[in-house]
Amino acid sequence: MWRTILIYGAVLAAGVLGLQWLEYRMLVQMHPMGMYVAIIAVAFMALGAWLALKLRRRPLPEPFEFNRRAQETLGLSERELEVLALIAAGQSNKEIARRLEVSPNTVKTHIGNLFEKLDVQRRTEAVLRARELGLIQ
Repeated sequence: MWRTILIYGAVLAAGVLGLQWLEYRMLVQMHPMGMYVAIIAVAFMALGAWLALKLRRRPLPEPFEFNRRAQETLGLSERELEVLALIAAGQSNKEIARRLEVSPNTVKTHIGNLFEKLDVQRRTEAVLRARELGLIQ
């Protein structure tokens, strides 16, 4: 029983393969330029996908190591580091105050101390300087 089914299946598969081959030959004869363009397009698409995968691979970033020495040298407190991290996250003074449960004036004082200790004038400069020193990620 199974042998008969397998024989009929193989014959039908061979027949379908033959018909597909004939259809392909007819298609190539009727539209040869279109077939060449399609083959070239598929080749370039495969090349582009391969190149994208190759270029996308980036080296793994090194793990962040906090620079405790820079913190001690600058005299930064733990609270000032918290404020600095929140500034780097894009938080406003009010948002930082709410998050740390202090008044906005206290946050302004911490930011002023940070600016003085890091020798900067703006928040973005403070973040860049802190990243250079290894104080924040």
